[in-house]
Amino acid sequence: MSHSHLLDILRGASPAHKILRLPAADMGLADDREPFPFLAIVGQEEMKLALVLAVINPHIGGVLLIGSRGTAKTTAVRALPDLLPTVRRSLCPEGRSCTEEMVTAAGMDAVCHACATRFGYGQPLTAVERVRLVELPLNARLPDVVGSLNERVALEQQRVRLEPGILAQADANILYIDEVNLLEGAVMDAILDAAAQGAYTVRRGPLNLTYRARFVLIGSMNPEEGELRPQLMDRFGLRAVARGLPHSSDRYEAYERALWYRQDPQGLAAAYAEQTLALAAEIDQARALLPQVQVNPAAREVGLRLIESLQIDSNRAEITLFEAARAYAAAAQQEMVQPPDVRAVALLALRLRQSPRLSEFFRAQAAEDAHLQAELAGMASAREGGM
Repeated sequence: MSHSHLLDILRGASPAHKILRLPAADMGLADDREPFPFLAIVGQEEMKLALVLAVINPHIGGVLLIGSRGTAKTTAVRALPDLLPTVRRSLCPEGRSCTEEMVTAAGMDAVCHACATRFGYGQPLTAVERVRLVELPLNARLPDVVGSLNERVALEQQRVRLEPGILAQADANILYIDEVNLLEGAVMDAILDAAAQGAYTVRRGPLNLTYRARFVLIGSMNPEEGELRPQLMDRFGLRAVARGLPHSSDRYEAYERALWYRQDPQGLAAAYAEQTLALAAEIDQARALLPQVQVNPAAREVGLRLIESLQIDSNRAEITLFEAARAYAAAAQQEMVQPPDVRAVALLALRLRQSPRLSEFFRAQAAEDAHLQAELAGMASAREGGM
């Protein structure tokens, strides 16, 4: 069995050099900065592990990051692009996700007119690109999310044309929602429906278009600002808690790296470049191995017994737990999930899945059912006695 350094890299990343001397801060116009390196984040191993597992295995069901302000939640998510793999992406100008496979399977009628024309001229309908991070603005409106009419085309050409929304842009990418607990209800419902179905339909006048929306959903929230609706909480596979760093030495190290980044972002990125490339390569290897990874009977028994003991009703618990364990095993280049792999991801997969309110409801319902059953049994006995 080959050894993978992915987990070692996550736990033991360190800069190539310490801060000795920094250039004076540039107070001029802002430029395009390198994102803060994922591995430069001090501590927060649980959060980093959850994000990496979701990149390795999108079937985990996404990640919810829970923590107070200033615990690097958004920083960690925005650092992910350096680690993301490549995928074959549709080039459809209409946002319909047309591909060559669709033409092969169902003919030209399966793709839009623009893609059918391109295919006829021998032009590609897809291209290999890196997975992107798509951020949903907190003030996003429903038309921004699902798509809206192109007003310019409507005025100038007197025809109806739909522009794809953020959900269509998120197809085969990562959709990130910061402060997800503050998002408007209708917008969140549309995102949940698209995430569950892998597609969504927009109806505007005579147009009825269906867009693919297969994305990894990542959300972050501060519990001080409000709770998350239970039906939304259940949609997130892994739940990582980001707490303040417990040791003063780590807190000062975080300060030093933040200072380094503010004054020399390229220098900080360069210091972690080699480790970042190594981690990205390990993630690619884990994704390639994942289809071969199986759950052995002992690991299955550990997981099912744990879920039963916690009295979790949602079957998403099993899906998340075993898919996360498969990703964890793939990260270690193992083709078989062992009990330690299940235990390593159990906290991420199973926390916040118990519902005291629901448990109380079922207890009351069980008492009522027992009373009804007793009444029915008494009536049956009385009827039999009178015969």
